[in-house]
Amino acid sequence: MLKSKQEPARLTPIKPGTWAYAAKRLKESWPWYLMMLPAIIYLAIFDYAPMGGLIMAFQRYSPTKGIIGSTFVGFKHFERYFSHPFFWKMIRNTLNITTLSLCTFPCSIIFALFLNEVTQTKFKKFAQMISYMPHFLSEVVVVSLVLLLLDLNNGPINNMIEAFGGERYYFMGDPDIFPLIYVLQGLWQGLGWGAILYISALSAVPTEQIEAARIDGASRFQIMWHINLPTILPTIMITFVMRIGSLLSLGYTRLLLFANPLNQEVIQTISMYVYTVGLGSGGYSDYSYATAIGLVNSLVNLSLLVIFNKISKKLTEVSLF
Repeated sequence: MLKSKQEPARLTPIKPGTWAYAAKRLKESWPWYLMMLPAIIYLAIFDYAPMGGLIMAFQRYSPTKGIIGSTFVGFKHFERYFSHPFFWKMIRNTLNITTLSLCTFPCSIIFALFLNEVTQTKFKKFAQMISYMPHFLSEVVVVSLVLLLLDLNNGPINNMIEAFGGERYYFMGDPDIFPLIYVLQGLWQGLGWGAILYISALSAVPTEQIEAARIDGASRFQIMWHINLPTILPTIMITFVMRIGSLLSLGYTRLLLFANPLNQEVIQTISMYVYTVGLGSGGYSDYSYATAIGLVNSLVNLSLLVIFNKISKKLTEVSLF
């Protein structure tokens, strides 16, 4: 009688999300995790560890007593912020600038699409160099250049207006056009740098599709609209969601550089208020109050990020998480 061959023991698959699965992935990909280690350490020290200081938003923080010894005051600073007489004005000024800046979001995409169509290598490199250059300049330098261009007496723009028969205009003294000047300066400085990501994404467009479209008689614009743009759509949606997630975040550096007695009405944004309160006005710094305002901003930005991420996932099936 023949003996039946014994079947080999089947290995039990490791379920994802378990410690065994994590150990297996770590063993297989340890060189990649080792390369990530410096970035993880940097984030842990400079981004996550300081989040412990958010407890100051609920305290009357004193530098001499420290976080542990400071008095707990609950939501007092939040109530003070929401009841501030200029609260809605700060919100409105901030949104006036950030929403106008959001309208310039497609500019880098359009620039990348058209730059991708350039066939002359020398001209393409020259255009990229010129567009990238402002990003590497200090904001102080860029703002100074803008102020020189818009100068009332010797500015080139006013010189051109006068040459064509117009009257010189003090642009920096008009609060109504200040948000436009602020946004255009940011667009000039970040246009080329913002296009790098989309130019890289366009390199993944299948050349076979482009050649087939050309054979079928498609124009360059049709190729951009029906092939190039859908290919980079995931990248566009991810960057757009991240941009929405910083809608209430506005740097105070440029605002300080652009500030003058005539535009104080429009530069009173949330970031300027935090700067004034946190770094001291009249020799007094209210760290707890500034932390509370920053925490509110972060929570609102996080909420917007989650909401628009869900919308993006539902409409385009592309999301951050």
